[in-house]
Amino acid sequence: MEAAQCTLVTGTSSGIGRATAVRLSRGRKLILHGRNVGRLNETREMCWRPAEHLLWSCDLKAVDKLADSLTPLLAASELCVEAFVHCAGIVNVLPARSVNYTVAHETMCVNFFAAAEIIQLLLKRKVNGVKQLTDIVFISSIASRFGARGHSAYCASKAAIDGYMRALAVELAPKVKVNSILPGALRTGTCDAEILAKLQPDYPLGLGETGDIADAIEFLLSPKARWLTGQQIVIDGGRTVNISRK
Repeated sequence: MEAAQCTLVTGTSSGIGRATAVRLSRGRKLILHGRNVGRLNETREMCWRPAEHLLWSCDLKAVDKLADSLTPLLAASELCVEAFVHCAGIVNVLPARSVNYTVAHETMCVNFFAAAEIIQLLLKRKVNGVKQLTDIVFISSIASRFGARGHSAYCASKAAIDGYMRALAVELAPKVKVNSILPGALRTGTCDAEILAKLQPDYPLGLGETGDIADAIEFLLSPKARWLTGQQIVIDGGRTVNISRK
């Protein structure tokens, strides 16, 4: 029997990942990734047809354990991942003098290394079947192009994922489309209201919502984006073109 196709979305416990899962669930069977099973269940209940979607609970910081976790999950469920959306991410706001190897490594593991490990698994027929990936979307950040105080490790990790995206877009074409989305500041349940208020004047269209990014992901996974690959798509309400504020 041919494996059923599904979409794997990381970081679905909250934020962009949760909004993306809910949006994509209208037409796709999903594997919902996160660390907290309780929050993953909350996300699944928000989705269309909750019973159709599978949970994958693991910590992306433990990159060396991802193969042992994901491979049997796909085998047992008889699923084949056709699209991978990497929404998971962490940020540690620290001055450069405090960014040691441990901090930098954890940030790179979640934001970049885990995505690379998952993709190399999904490209293997023994793991992901004959009908392999057709689409990959990375959630990067405008921080991959611009600097910010206290965000050196985060900026580096997002620059890494964008460089990786461009290389994959060439290597995996024409079978797989690979793109990244670079959001600006978004209103989420975890954002500090005072910080958002300070950021607001820098955004000509105001701050974004997680749904704005989910819309773009849905488009990139659709046939309407069939001729789009290797692109850093900035969705930031005009923040990066605004030079009117000091």
